[in-house]
Amino acid sequence: MPENETEPWEYSLYIPNDLRAVTVSRRTLRLILTMHGLIGLVDVAELLATELVANAVRHAKGPAALRVSWSAGVLRIGAWDADPQPPEPPRALERLGEAEEGRGLALVRACSDLWGWQPLSRLGLRGKYVWCELAAA
Repeated sequence: MPENETEPWEYSLYIPNDLRAVTVSRRTLRLILTMHGLIGLVDVAELLATELVANAVRHAKGPAALRVSWSAGVLRIGAWDADPQPPEPPRALERLGEAEEGRGLALVRACSDLWGWQPLSRLGLRGKYVWCELAAA
């Protein structure tokens, strides 16, 4: 648990449309959570951020951003991309089998406490923000 869990914080990492951004985002998230004393959330948070950022980079043509925030005992991880189209609804994990694609949002839904998306403009570009939340144990 963080030393001062009542103080909210937020970080944003703007990333290019480059698959290497997924690794940079994951490692940055690990550092942020470790520095805030949230090491118990790191593994699941990394998985969720990886799926969100990978979707943003893979399916959109422009820049993207990772946003991580903490407030009232809840960690929110989100990815913005420049594609205003809603994400495909996640399928049930059981129905995915050994599929190589299409499991990202299914993992997000299964591993987070809450998830969603909303239209959001950034840097003068229309896009969307897909987010999920994890409550501290």
